[in-house]
Amino acid sequence: MTNKTTPKTKLLGGVAAVGLASAFLIGGVVNPITPVLADAVRVEAPQAPSFADVVEAVSPAVVSVRVKAKIQPANNKGFNFRGFGFDQLPEDHPFRRFFDGERGGPEFGQRGNPRRNDKRRAPRRFGMSQGSGFFVSEDGFIVTNHHVVKGGSEFTVVTNNGDEHDATLIGTDPKTDLAVLKVETKSKFTYVSFAEKKSRVGEWVVAVGNPFGLGGTVTAGIVSASGRDIGSGPYDDFIQIDAAVNKGNSGGPAFNLNGEVIGVNTAIFSPSGGNVGIAFAISAKTSEEVVKDLIESGSVTRGWLGVQIQPVSQDIAESVGLEKASGAIVAETQPDSPAFKGGIRSGDIILQVNGKDIKGPKALAREIAGLEPEEKVQITLFREGQRETIDVTLGSLPKPDKVAAVPVDELQKSTGVELDELGLSITKSGENVVISNVMAGSTAAEKGLKPGDVIVSVNGRDTRTINDVGLAVTKAMEDERKAILFQVQTGERSRFVALPIASG
Repeated sequence: MTNKTTPKTKLLGGVAAVGLASAFLIGGVVNPITPVLADAVRVEAPQAPSFADVVEAVSPAVVSVRVKAKIQPANNKGFNFRGFGFDQLPEDHPFRRFFDGERGGPEFGQRGNPRRNDKRRAPRRFGMSQGSGFFVSEDGFIVTNHHVVKGGSEFTVVTNNGDEHDATLIGTDPKTDLAVLKVETKSKFTYVSFAEKKSRVGEWVVAVGNPFGLGGTVTAGIVSASGRDIGSGPYDDFIQIDAAVNKGNSGGPAFNLNGEVIGVNTAIFSPSGGNVGIAFAISAKTSEEVVKDLIESGSVTRGWLGVQIQPVSQDIAESVGLEKASGAIVAETQPDSPAFKGGIRSGDIILQVNGKDIKGPKALAREIAGLEPEEKVQITLFREGQRETIDVTLGSLPKPDKVAAVPVDELQKSTGVELDELGLSITKSGENVVISNVMAGSTAAEKGLKPGDVIVSVNGRDTRTINDVGLAVTKAMEDERKAILFQVQTGERSRFVALPIASG
């Protein structure tokens, strides 16, 4: 009788093991069949773009900028720690001598002998700072930030391969925080160019620089926003990116995936001092214009109109009858300026320059700055309820003079005339009409009006007397205006404030 055993098949890792026949004995040792492994898991899906090709191409153009600045010490006495408790150390304390100048030991910060009463010149000291930059020409022109090179006396650039070169400062532009250095050598450098197209929100961005002095470092992210105004200057036009930018990245480039510079990394928003994903880069358009001027002449030439301006709020628009809140209202025209000569006056709202709409003061400043001195421009104004266009020949932006603050004269002791509808009282002080009181919690208080502010005009009418103010307010009410436009002067500053009229 023959016993037949049906083998049981078991799938294990792609290997068929057949009962006990899957192994056989050799010298009493079980020898298994060599397993055949299954293919590794692989998911076929779209992959994120690689930045490696971009980084490999642009990295040779990015440099580290080392700045050496002279530091003039206030004196040659070192730092005396008496008064901080260090002079109360025990007599046998090993550090006592560093904090006890009267006992013959040198004060902290000195070397060798104790302080002497001689007239030797204090040793010259130097401070070091570091940032980033990038070549924009093969003959060695480098772009970086003004705040990186500010106060520097010697400049050294370190290339991606570790070569060091001395550089000279060609020029800086504090208003946009840009600077240009030049390396004088026969070598030809890899350089990059500025992007011609405006970057779009959501595009990939690669930041290359030298954070913390570690050497060339790359971070990546996206463009988070454009046209940011962070209050750093009159021509703010920043790109916001979320690529990590830290100390030492200043002056470094931000690239798109074509290897074009879309911005110069300049500032970060950081409550903690570290990267929180909010960094700002000067736009390529602004950077290219400024860098071109710095390379050609060492300075930036800008057109100048000569007006003090402020935004047009909805209240201001309603008070003058403008359909929407746009443009820049002229608070003051500077004497002998192009605007003054061209007929622009206080209260005018600038709506267009050469047919281009002006959204606000920053847009106007950038538009005028982008034009050349002596260039004739067409300015479209909104004046006394009508639009009109005038021709103005621009001038050159003068260097700012330091003007001392002028204190407001003391108000005459008077209760003044109350304007309950507006939340303030006015009185006469010398040749001016001034605000004598502002009601707490009123709109006037919320708008920042204060006792002592001089009322220059109301709804475009000059106000020399209290009666002038009263007539202007009455006229606005008769015309059923929703707000009244006050021009006030606080010291040297002139501005417009629209006060809503309380409805009955």
